[in-house]
Amino acid sequence: EKGFGFISTENGQDVFAHFSAIQTNGFKTLEEGQKVAFDVEEGQR
Repeated sequence: EKGFGFISTENGQDVFAHFSAIQTNGFKTLEEGQKVAFDVEEGQR
């Protein structure tokens, strides 16, 4: 809905994620609890 959210890492940190960074076919959405692979980059929100 918002176009952004947070991904919880295995060590308990929350990482900001914007929908434009999702790499998938079709509608860019993630479900709560869904496992994902990601790289962390420093930058502005």
